[in-house]
Amino acid sequence: MRRSHRKFTAEEISADDVRLILRAALMSPTSKGQRAWQFVVVDDKSDIEKLSDAKDLGAQFLKGAPLVVVVLGDPIQNDCWVEDGSIAAISMQYQAEDLGLGSCWAQMRGRGLSDGTSADVVIRGILDIPDNLSVLCAIGFGHKADERKPQNEEKLKWENVHAGKY
Repeated sequence: MRRSHRKFTAEEISADDVRLILRAALMSPTSKGQRAWQFVVVDDKSDIEKLSDAKDLGAQFLKGAPLVVVVLGDPIQNDCWVEDGSIAAISMQYQAEDLGLGSCWAQMRGRGLSDGTSADVVIRGILDIPDNLSVLCAIGFGHKADERKPQNEEKLKWENVHAGKY
């Protein structure tokens, strides 16, 4: 099973693996088959460091990632942009896991800096994103520098599953 990895080695991700990760996003299902998401692939260390500072907490791990994919959507064009982007994001993460790579999602939508600046505005400035697009998340990808134990089966919340009716 996939686990979040926030520590990566310095090894770059091969172009073939990057293509497979992006292919997984591009093949993911979308509302009404719109495929309206957009993805910005970032491998420039300086830009990745700036992305890690787009919000106060929870994105610092990006600094150690050799690759970051920013997931975008147009809320005017697609009222399901968050759902479609989320499906594409986890599709990339599952593909990365299948390739033996680690990944972690950094939530950006609705997040920001203590001075009130939204992460969306910060990232838009770093990556020259058009005004009509909104940032959902930034996903760090890399070769795993740590091992994660599988989920503890005894802590699964089966009581949250309801059959037939609530």
